[in-house]
Amino acid sequence: MGGQVSIPEGVHVVVVGGGFGGIAAAQQLKSHGVPFTLIDMREAFHHNVAGLRASVQPGFAQRTFIPFAKTFGSSFVQGRVENVDPERQVVILQGGREIKYSHLILCTGTDGPFPGKCHSESSLEASVQKYEDLLGQIQEADSILVVGGGSTGVEMAAEIKTEYPDKKVVLIHSRIGLADPELLSSVRQQAKEVLLEKGVELLLGQKVNELSELQLNKTQKNMQVSTDKGETLTTDLIISCTGLRINSAAYSSALMSSMTDSGALKVNQHLQVHGFSNIFAVGDCSDTKEPQTAYAAGLHAAVAVTNILNSLRGAELTEYRPGNVSMLLAMGHNDGVGQFVGYRLPRFLVALGKSRDLLLWKSWKEMQQTQP
Repeated sequence: MGGQVSIPEGVHVVVVGGGFGGIAAAQQLKSHGVPFTLIDMREAFHHNVAGLRASVQPGFAQRTFIPFAKTFGSSFVQGRVENVDPERQVVILQGGREIKYSHLILCTGTDGPFPGKCHSESSLEASVQKYEDLLGQIQEADSILVVGGGSTGVEMAAEIKTEYPDKKVVLIHSRIGLADPELLSSVRQQAKEVLLEKGVELLLGQKVNELSELQLNKTQKNMQVSTDKGETLTTDLIISCTGLRINSAAYSSALMSSMTDSGALKVNQHLQVHGFSNIFAVGDCSDTKEPQTAYAAGLHAAVAVTNILNSLRGAELTEYRPGNVSMLLAMGHNDGVGQFVGYRLPRFLVALGKSRDLLLWKSWKEMQQTQP
């Protein structure tokens, strides 16, 4: 992490978003003695890598939420950022409060359907209860339809079938290939094989009709679901794992000229937002050409903080270069597939390295707290 550096008067870094990139940036700023404020609308960091496990294992959800204030004290502000004013160098919170910055790190991430994402402004207790409620619905259902065969859908189907092997689990995906297209084809094939071994039924190359009108995450016996290929499915519970979108609301009006069509921010090789030397984008909201993962967000955060320090010292800025893809998929607590820097890993190694604990230990360690 490095030691303290001499910080000129007036330096204050604002970090918007307390996901994986946000807490990594905040911890590094803290370790270097740089004044900062971390802003998030929730009161706790959510280790959403483990959110799917929290949907199938009783009592697990509590371990996936880590309070911000216990780690960052008065440097944490709970609130929703409604706008950024680059001219006055302030972020504007809902309610009108303004926080001034010398440097800004945007880590607003992505949002999507629960349980893959949990971005509600509810309390820690209410968020935990939301997972426990879904767990109850999964336990009540005899058959479950998982919509979306990207990485989240693959992991969700595997989690359910691992914990409840007697339930019928069907995964429907609009494409033939499963998981992230950036993964090696052999890894994607392995993901398919694991699902089939566990007994998940696959319906590939089809879409669910009118998904937005269907009741999600609530058990209702013998629901009828139709597909675009004319098939009719009967299920008790529908869980959606599709439709991720970038959280751009905090900056969309002020930084519109620096945004892509998806809402991501265009960045240079130093992760500076196009047109601004003192604004950085980290994680899912940065337009880096790579799969957006928690691992990548941590790498981004390190580069952004290093470049803020280098700019204060008058030193040359560090470049961020996306490397070969590293991604691990937990296929239940006892199996997994993935690759590291472009090389496929043995299934047992992924299970050992990620699937058993879903890297919860890492987030609790980074937040300098003890896991319950």
